[in-house]
Amino acid sequence: MIRARLLLIATSLCISGTLHAQVPQAVAAMPSVPTTKILAIGSLTGPMTAEQRATIMPHEVPQTVQLYLNGKIDQWWFREDGKGVVFLMNVTSVDEARALLEQLPLGKAKLMEFEYMPLGPLAPLRVLLKGEAK
Repeated sequence: MIRARLLLIATSLCISGTLHAQVPQAVAAMPSVPTTKILAIGSLTGPMTAEQRATIMPHEVPQTVQLYLNGKIDQWWFREDGKGVVFLMNVTSVDEARALLEQLPLGKAKLMEFEYMPLGPLAPLRVLLKGEAK
C-alpha cells in the first residue's frame, strides 16, 4: 500500500516537473531508459490540390492501415487543427520511424513532414527502487 502511494506521488511529481526541480542531480545521474515508442507528429507542408488528393489519398490510407496491421503504428489520431496526423509508433528509433513514414505516399510527395519524439519508461520512478535489485 505504501509503495503504491509512493509510486502515485512520484508519478505526479514527475509529470508536474517538481521531482526534477527538487532532485535534478539524482535524475540527471540516472541511467538512461530504452526508447520503446516514437511519437510522430505529422504536418502537411501545404494545402493539397484536388488532383493530389485524388491521386495520393487512395494509396496513403491503405498503406497507413498496413503499417498499423504490421504492428508499426500502435495508435493514430487526426490533428484537430486539420494540419496532419499523430502516430504512436512501435519502433525503437527515430531512423526506423522516419524510414517507414517517408515511404508513405504523402512522404514521397513531400506533402507531409514529421517531428519525431523518442519515448521510454518514466526514468524518475527509479527513485522508488533505491536499494532494490533493478
